[in-house]
Amino acid sequence: MEYALLQAIFLPLLLSPVVYIIGRKAGPTPAMWVTFAILLYATILIVNAALSGTVEEHYPWTTQFGEFGFLLDGLASPFAIMIYVLSTILVLYSKPYMLHIFHHQFEEERNINTSGSGQTSIVESSALSNYVNAKSGLYFALYLLFAVGMLGTVLATNLIEFFVFFEIMLIPGFFLVALWGAGNRRKIGLMFLFWTHSGAVVLLLGFLMIGLTVGSFDFADINESEIPQDIAMLSAVAIALGLGVKLAVFMFHIWLPYVHGAAPTPISALLSPAMIGIGVYGIFRLIVEFLPATFADLSIWFYIWGLVTMIYGGAMALMQDDLKRLLAYSSISQMGYLLFGIGTISVLGLTGAEMMYVTHAIGKGILFMMAGVIIVKVGTRSISKLGGLAGKMPITAVCAVIGALTIMGIPPTAGFMGEWILFAGALETALEEGSTLRAVGFGLGLVATVLTMSYLLWMLKRVFFGKTPEHLENVKEGSWYMVAPMMVLAGFSIVLGIYPDIFYKSIIPYMSGVLGV
Repeated sequence: MEYALLQAIFLPLLLSPVVYIIGRKAGPTPAMWVTFAILLYATILIVNAALSGTVEEHYPWTTQFGEFGFLLDGLASPFAIMIYVLSTILVLYSKPYMLHIFHHQFEEERNINTSGSGQTSIVESSALSNYVNAKSGLYFALYLLFAVGMLGTVLATNLIEFFVFFEIMLIPGFFLVALWGAGNRRKIGLMFLFWTHSGAVVLLLGFLMIGLTVGSFDFADINESEIPQDIAMLSAVAIALGLGVKLAVFMFHIWLPYVHGAAPTPISALLSPAMIGIGVYGIFRLIVEFLPATFADLSIWFYIWGLVTMIYGGAMALMQDDLKRLLAYSSISQMGYLLFGIGTISVLGLTGAEMMYVTHAIGKGILFMMAGVIIVKVGTRSISKLGGLAGKMPITAVCAVIGALTIMGIPPTAGFMGEWILFAGALETALEEGSTLRAVGFGLGLVATVLTMSYLLWMLKRVFFGKTPEHLENVKEGSWYMVAPMMVLAGFSIVLGIYPDIFYKSIIPYMSGVLGV
C-alpha cells in the first residue's frame, strides 16, 4: 500500500486529539474502540509491508538534517510488529484497568475535597462520569503518542529523526506514569524523565559526532562513509551509554523498578516488553551496522555487561515480594540476555538477541497483564498475601504459566527458539576464538537461566498454587477485556515456538549481511 509506513505513524499521531475529544464527550468505551481501530489498521499496514520484504519511504525535510524517511527491513520488522501488536491488544486491556484507577483516584480526590460528605448521590454520580470521561480521553490520546514514538524510533532513517521520535516516546510515558501511577507517582515520573532524558542527551552527542563528521545525518550516507576510528569509538561509547539507560542494564537500571512499580499496568506491559528493548534496536542499527570495526572492538564489553546484567537482575528478582517489582527486575535480566547475544558477534548470537526481544515482548506482556488482573481483582501486589489463585482464575493462571515458560525458554514456547539460538551463538564464538573468557561467560550465562527459572517458578507457586487464603475465597476471573489479550499472546507464543521462521526468515539474512557472512 502506498505510504504505508507514513500512515502507520502519522494516522495515530494526527488522530490522538480526536480520541481525546471522543473520550471527553462520549466516554471510555467509544474512545477505547476508536483507539483500537486506529492501531489495528496501523498494525495491518506494518504486517503487510513486512510480508512484502524491505520497504523504504523518503520524504523531503530540511537541507540541515537531510531526508525524513522510514525503513522496514529484516532488522526493523520484528521490532515494529511487536510494538504495534502489543499496543493494539493492550488498548482493550486498558479499559477495565484504567477505569479501576480512575474510580480510585476520584474517591481519593472527593475525600480530600469534601471530607467524605456533603454530596448527593446524583451529583456524585455525574461528577464521577465527567471525571472518568475527561481522564479516559487524555489517557488514550497519550497512549497513541507513546506507541507512535516507539514505532517512529524503529523506522527512522535519519539520526535527528531517530532522536525526535526517541523523545516523543519519553514525554507521553512521563505523563502516563505521573498522572495515573501508584504511590509517589509524580516523583517517580520525574525520575523516569530525568534518567531517560539524560541518556538521550548522551545519545545525541554521539549522533552529532557522527553527523558532523560525515556531513549528513541520513543513515544511507553514514553507512557509505569512512568514519575516523577515534571519532567512531567515541560515538559508539556515547551511543552505547545513552541506549544503556533506555535498556536499564546494570549501572543504569535504577529507575526501572520504581517506574514499573508505579506505572499503570497496561503501560508497564509496554514499557518493559516493547520500549526498553528499543535500546537494543539502536545498538544493532547504529553500532553493529554503521560502525562494524568499532563494534568488533567493543563486543567483548557488551558480552560482559550483558552477563553481569543477567545475573544481577535475576538475583534481585528472587528477593522481591512485590509482583510488579519482581517482573521489573526480570526485565533488567532479560535485557542482559539481549546485550549478551550482541556481544557474541556471531550470526546466531545476534539473531538470538533480536528473537529474544520478540519472545520477551510476548512473555513479559502476558506476565504484566497477569499482575494487572490480580491488582484489580485481589487488590494487592504482595506475593506473600497471595496463593491458590489457579482455582479462582484459571485462564489467568494458564496464560501466566505460558508467559513464564516463554521467559524461561522452555519448549514449545517462543522463548526456547530465541534462547537456544543465542547460546548456540555464544558457544560458537567461544570455540572459534578459543577464548577462556567467552567460555566462562557461556557457563555463567547458563547459570543466569537457572536464576530465571527459579524466580519465575517460585512466583507461580506462591501466587497460583497452594492453599487459598480466606480473604481470597471470593476472587473471580478478570473480565474478557483483560483475559482475551493474554490468551492472544499466549497462543502467539506457542505458534512462534513451533514455527519460528515467521521472524527468522527476515532476521537471519539481515544479520548475515551485517557481519559479512
